[in-house]
Amino acid sequence: MADFTDHFYKSADGRLNLYARDYAGGDGKTPLLLMHGLTRNSADFEPLVAHLVGDYRLIVPDQRGRGRSDYDSDPGNYNPAVYAADMGVLMDSLGVERALAIGTSMGGLMAMLMTQMMPGRLTAIVLNDIGPEVDIEGIRRIQSYVGGRAVADWPGAAQQAKAINDLAFPDYNDAEWLAFARRTYREDANGVPVLAYDKAIADGMQDNDLTAVPPDLWPIWDAMGEIPVLTIRGGHSDLLSPMILEHMAQRHHGDFAALTIANRGHAPMLDEPEAVRAILAFVTKHA
Repeated sequence: MADFTDHFYKSADGRLNLYARDYAGGDGKTPLLLMHGLTRNSADFEPLVAHLVGDYRLIVPDQRGRGRSDYDSDPGNYNPAVYAADMGVLMDSLGVERALAIGTSMGGLMAMLMTQMMPGRLTAIVLNDIGPEVDIEGIRRIQSYVGGRAVADWPGAAQQAKAINDLAFPDYNDAEWLAFARRTYREDANGVPVLAYDKAIADGMQDNDLTAVPPDLWPIWDAMGEIPVLTIRGGHSDLLSPMILEHMAQRHHGDFAALTIANRGHAPMLDEPEAVRAILAFVTKHA
């Protein structure tokens, strides 16, 4: 695994200690800000980082309630607008004025919100299986697993990871599922794997409180102007439909590219060869 510096900083509301990995590199280039999905953390990007490290400075945070960041006593703060505000503070704390964002699922929602909340700070965006509108079928599936169940050991964690994500990665083998679990679980004081996120994030995914998923970001999408966007979609994603992707292309005014990854659901890991090629070409052009 590539070396990185631990970076701790205060949240936008000043209440929490938050964490990010800071990978050095890319002198003179725009840093890349990699933002994970709802139940993931900074480790989720390790497969992609392997293809970018050294050539770019990579800033990879744990959002509040995940990984090494503090959990929030107010679950109402587990929403993309709050996370986006934290990202502005993170960039300030590192002396980064502008960044190219790569956002998986929730991280992509955050990137879109950031273009409205802090104009000019994102030079370009890679959206991983997310858009300004989400398919309710995918939301229902996410609701079904957020919070997880207790497991006894790492093989059990790998089995649970597979049960939840098998539709997204149907060709993964046992070793890949164990590696997946190692990125999404941590060991408690007794050495037992537990999910590396606050189970209270599930509160924002309830039928009567979908604060974790803004209902309509089309107005923000339409206002994004000419910010370059690369959108990567899993071929059988249940969150980003082909129709939504087509509308995104039609309504974007700048450099827009889209790629669909076969044999992937929500969301691609971004280490798929075609995804790596597309991301490298995009960041070479815009970072």
